[in-house]
Amino acid sequence: MNRIQLAALAASLALLPALGNAKGCIKGAAVGAVAGHVAGHHAVAGAAAGCVIGHHRAKVKEQEAKQQAAPAH
Repeated sequence: MNRIQLAALAASLALLPALGNAKGCIKGAAVGAVAGHVAGHHAVAGAAAGCVIGHHRAKVKEQEAKQQAAPAH
C-alpha cells in the first residue's frame, strides 16, 4: 500500500465518527456532484456545496419536526 492510499485510509477512518452528524450530506453531495459535473466539470465543488445545503435542510426539517411534536401551551 503506497503512502497516498494509506493517508486516504487514515483520513477516512478519522472522519468516520463525523458521519453520525452527516444527515442530508450524502444525498446533497450526490446531487451536487451531478449538477456540478453537468455545469462544467465541477463535481467536487458541487459535492461540497450539496453537502452543506443538504445538511442544512435536514437540520431545518428536524427542528420543524421537534416543534410539531412539542405540546402547544
